[in-house]
Amino acid sequence: MSDTLLQIVLLVPCLVIAIVFHEVAHGWAALALGDPTAKERRRLTLNPIRHVDPVGTLVVPGALALFGGPVFGWAKPVPVNFNRLRNPRLGMMLVAAAGPAMNLLLATIAAVTLGFWAGSLTLAPAGASEYLFAGLQLFILINVFLALFNLLPIPPFDGSHIVEGLLPRRMAVHYAKLRNVGMLLFVVLIAATWAFPDAGIIEKVVGPPVEWVQGNFFALAEAVARAVGT
Repeated sequence: MSDTLLQIVLLVPCLVIAIVFHEVAHGWAALALGDPTAKERRRLTLNPIRHVDPVGTLVVPGALALFGGPVFGWAKPVPVNFNRLRNPRLGMMLVAAAGPAMNLLLATIAAVTLGFWAGSLTLAPAGASEYLFAGLQLFILINVFLALFNLLPIPPFDGSHIVEGLLPRRMAVHYAKLRNVGMLLFVVLIAATWAFPDAGIIEKVVGPPVEWVQGNFFALAEAVARAVGT
């Protein structure tokens, strides 16, 4: 199996799981805080068919992987009506934070699983085990990247809702107006990533914190492996 094909085979399930859980976490948080919109529209399911966006979940990350760029994507946003939340201002921040928090939780589970598995091995993984080993490492990276990328304070990312909730109300009103151009900025960002893959536009912004957080998850996996191996 070629390296490119192997990367795609590992990438697709990792990315779909990470993105679907991210979106559903928004809906779960909204429901807990008083907004049943996602539940009413049957979007609290983990069935990927109801969440996958053909372009954002498959085409964009696949193309980025082929061109050697940072792999990210999106699903159909889970509908949230902030006005139905019991405390719209606080609820908006908590609902927004739920997606990245879910990705970090998934990365934690993957790191612990990786550590238990590695600690129980007497020989280096080979064959199917080697692919699964690489898949867990990739799953950690994807979840860390999605979490931190979505925390960027640029509409429509989750970080923008958190910043809006933290700002004084008068400033928050002006900041919210950036949503009108947020999607345009997002499209420009994707286009620039494709047009200038060697420029490292996203890597220079998100890369250092992603490497630091990823390193901590790998350190957790190593600690678990040592505990299992003793």
